[in-house]
Order: sequence, then C-alpha cells, then structure tokens
Amino acid sequence: MKDVVLITNAGAGTLHDSAVEEAVAVLRSHCQVEVAETSEPADLDRVLAARGDRDVVIAGGDGSLHQAVAALQRSGELGRPTIGLIPLGTGNDYAAGLGLPLDPAAAAEVVVSGIPTSVDILVDDEGGVVVNVVHAGVGADAGVEAKPWKARFGKAGYVVGAITASFRSQGLRLRIVADGDVITDRSRPVLQVALGNGTRVGGGFTLTPGADPTDGSVDVLVSFAVRPVDRLWYGIHLKQGRHHERDDVVTRRASEVAISGDEFCCDTDGELEGPMRSRRWKVVPKAFTMMYPRAGDPEA
Repeated sequence: MKDVVLITNAGAGTLHDSAVEEAVAVLRSHCQVEVAETSEPADLDRVLAARGDRDVVIAGGDGSLHQAVAALQRSGELGRPTIGLIPLGTGNDYAAGLGLPLDPAAAAEVVVSGIPTSVDILVDDEGGVVVNVVHAGVGADAGVEAKPWKARFGKAGYVVGAITASFRSQGLRLRIVADGDVITDRSRPVLQVALGNGTRVGGGFTLTPGADPTDGSVDVLVSFAVRPVDRLWYGIHLKQGRHHERDDVVTRRASEVAISGDEFCCDTDGELEGPMRSRRWKVVPKAFTMMYPRAGDPEA
C-alpha cells in the first residue's frame, strides 16, 4: 500500500487503543501513517475528503467498514483508495469470511503485504450499500433482540438474540424476485431472506456459505421454516452450517434482487433499517480494492 490514513473509533476504549497501537507499529515499518479518530459520520466524511491520494485502513468491525465504504461511494471516490481492515469489532464477520486474522499486528501485515483484490458491493434503490450481508425476517428480528444483550455480553449477545427471535417470529408474506425469477409470491410465509456478498453474520453464523465478494453475484437464501418445530431445527442447522441443505430453504445466485410485501426491517452489515415495504438491490462488481491475505497467512 501507499501511505495510509488509519481510521479508528474515538470512543472505543483502552483495549481498542492498544490494538490500534500494535497495528500502527507494523504499518509504520512500511509506510507513513496518519491515525484519524472519528466519532460521527461528519468526522468520517471530513477525514476521507482530506486523505489526498493516500490509501485507507479501517480499525474496527463490520459497521466501521460499511460506513467507510458507504461514505466513499456517496462521494464517488470508492474506486480510488485501496482499503485495508484491522478487525476490532464485536463480530468481525466480514473479516472472518475472508480469512483475515483477528490479531491486530497480523492483520496489519496483510494490509502491507497481502493481495490487492477487486471486491463487489450491493447498492439498493435508496442509495445504500451492502458490503457483507443484508437479511430480513428472523435475522433482522434477532438483531433487534440482541441489542441489549450485545451491550452486556458482547459476541454472545447475538446468540441470545437469535434464540429469542426464533421463538417469536411468525413469518412474512413477501414477493422475492431474483434476476426475474420469482422465488415466492406471498403464497408462503417467509422466515428469513438473506442476500450474501460475504458469508457470515451475527458473530459467526455462516448464513450464505457459498458467497464470494469477488464473483460478481450475490447469494440469495430464502427460508420457509415458519412452523415452531421447523424454526427450531432451522436454528440448529444454521448453527451447524447445514441450513441451506433443508427442503424448506431455497438458494439462488443473482445480480439483482427485489423484495416487497409485508412491512419488514433489514439488518444491513449489522445495522438495522426500516420498517419498509419494498427494497431492490443490484450487484456492483469490482466496486473497490481491498487487501486480502495471501495463501498460508494465519487466519482468524
């Protein structure tokens, strides 16, 4: 990479600061580094606008990466800098899906000596972006339920939220269309629908196991496991990574997906949006360049 601006969360705490220092020590042995602390979207926009031709390193989790990519997309600058990630979030799902190490010094080594790789994103009809996964139904409900538990228990809060939501969800009547193919037309209640650019959500659940952020398509997963016993087994199989093998789960690969029908919320890269009644997403291939680990690098 060229000289970099490393963007971090100003209020993340002492442990976060220590991890950032470890990463910066590695980066500074290879290039010039400016550490920029941000605490709100306006700070992020300012830092990115002032970066010149320097590359960008994000010290944070899925949400921090999402915010940076979204800001660069809005400004028309997403294709210019190479982006590196030091995974310091709670779930670090996108990093884990790529095999990025969670150790900050090892992640910094990937930033300076990894492989520059062209990465896709999804863009919706409201101008929003998806870097990792967007999902609706029980998954988004789990995000709502996990909020108070995540603050107390960190990553384990996702599990509590998922279990709670699985018992409460009654399903949604949705029309889901992938590249013109109608997967469902509100005839069956849907437990969950997910569009995966990456593979993992919720602190380690492999929701769309075949997803690849570099293949120019999005993996679509629709679960019809609405009955209580089916919801239970769907959750068990999701934990085991076998949910996509179920008879009441449909998978597709597409470049454009539209969802409409009952009012629903979306969990987009860990951030809740909605409620809404319709949303459309399109894949933007090779939207930005990110540093990937080389074969043989230590993984998360």
